[in-house]
Amino acid sequence: QVQLVESGGGLVQAGGSLRLSCEASTRTFSQYVMGWFRQAPGKDREFVATISWGGGRTDYADSITGRFTISRDNTKSTTYLQMNSLKPEDTAVYYCAASTHQAFPLRVEYDYWGQGIQVTVSS
Repeated sequence: QVQLVESGGGLVQAGGSLRLSCEASTRTFSQYVMGWFRQAPGKDREFVATISWGGGRTDYADSITGRFTISRDNTKSTTYLQMNSLKPEDTAVYYCAASTHQAFPLRVEYDYWGQGIQVTVSS
């Protein structure tokens, strides 16, 4: 069982930046594809970004491409989501997820999820 804990959320004005972190409770972090998802009020959860085991490959949703960057530090069992040029429509609960599936990119089939963290962008 892998526990994921997100941090770094909060309230920011439109155009601002935030960096989310997700620390995993596993010594085999490099064996997981990591992803970020979000769920806005009244909407389904949607894919945001994913990163491969070593961090060399990434995949992004069209809505955030060019504004968000996913990265990982396997020595710290942590993945990050740098969010720039934030818009009010980015307001959501953001979730970190880990997958054991041996395929990339992955927009579905994640095995472990964090509890989520609120990001609110004011206009």
